Amino acid sequence: MIQDTQPPFQTSDDHPFLRQEAARCVACGLCLPHCPTYRKTLDEADSPRGRIFLMAALLEHKLQLSPQLVGHLDLCLTCRACENACPSKVRYGQLMDGVRAVIEPERRRPMRQQLLRRVLFRTLASPRLLQGPASLLKAYQRSALQGLARRSHLLEALGLSRAEARLPLLSAPPQSGRHPAHGTARSTVGLFLGCVARLSDAETLHASVFVLNRLGYAVQVVPRQTCCGALHGHGGERETAQRLAQENRAAFAGLDLQAIVHTASGCGATLAEYMPQLAAPVMDISTFLATAQGWEQVALAPLANSIAVHEPCLSRNVLHDQDAPYALLRRIPCATITALSGNDQCCGAAGIYALSQPAMAGKLLRDKIDAIKASGAHTIATSNPGCAMHLADGLQAEGWKVEVLHPVTLVARQMGYKK
Repeated sequence: MIQDTQPPFQTSDDHPFLRQEAARCVACGLCLPHCPTYRKTLDEADSPRGRIFLMAALLEHKLQLSPQLVGHLDLCLTCRACENACPSKVRYGQLMDGVRAVIEPERRRPMRQQLLRRVLFRTLASPRLLQGPASLLKAYQRSALQGLARRSHLLEALGLSRAEARLPLLSAPPQSGRHPAHGTARSTVGLFLGCVARLSDAETLHASVFVLNRLGYAVQVVPRQTCCGALHGHGGERETAQRLAQENRAAFAGLDLQAIVHTASGCGATLAEYMPQLAAPVMDISTFLATAQGWEQVALAPLANSIAVHEPCLSRNVLHDQDAPYALLRRIPCATITALSGNDQCCGAAGIYALSQPAMAGKLLRDKIDAIKASGAHTIATSNPGCAMHLADGLQAEGWKVEVLHPVTLVARQMGYKK
């Protein structure tokens, strides 16, 4: 039961969209079997229908803000599987993001959590600020300090051992500017770098440039682009997310581009929904490459491996481009391409969800690790770097040697790409 343990929730009348959107839910319950958290808890308050009821009651002053209510909202992954099942077409993702933004000023977070949140969101919002900590982390990873920190148990004392273990080897992203096409020139494509991914998943970005160039596409890496704002928008920092959207529009404005490609489904969903005014269509790199020209001028080495495709939630539920990686990977001779069992359910990564909700994230990861083991696949391909890190972390913890990487990286390797 929700306890009234905090002052009355304060909201003004400038949120009619949220109340109207919540009112569209007819409580049919068709969303319940599609919700990962409800399937684990069987608690109605952890279902889309239940959360919409709580949000509506909160906005209408029928409930007060409380730790219990906030806990049910925070447990939502915003995977948006419920939207595909909803006959009323409730825009659940926008509703959840909007309510989180409304309640954020009223929340009582512990001081340590407030500080970490402020540092994280401010750093992600500025690639320049991100570069400083990234340089230190790269030096740390390439020196004896990492081993010393792990052996000293300092990371455990600071509560950072899990996050540090999950961190991939950082490297520099593609340089800003124009990367010219090889052979027959076709058109120019913009590359969206993201924020953390430009350092943690730089290999995928370099692989994207490699493949595009060899198919005859020049790649424009815009220097002033910034974070897509997804983590800010999902975390109640709506004004920051809107500012980042404006900065990205300005960065890509006026460019003659066939498309702006991304390598992360989370970024792609945010760009597609909140930045439709960009200079060119935004699409996943696999979607672009699946129908790109120029494949006749390249050769892919055979790979007699089984590749299981993990479909990120936002690729399935928002972008609806989950078929593209299969089409791209089938260009690899001799490879066996299959869908990973349970692709209709979230892996538990969900941005920073694995850090903020480790218990539920661990339960969802358990299902994925079991599915990977049962698949017998040599490689797992996924179009979301957060999912890749989460899955790789779970596999490594169990000593299961299966590589997890982006489809374009695998294709690039078979075309001769080397780090």
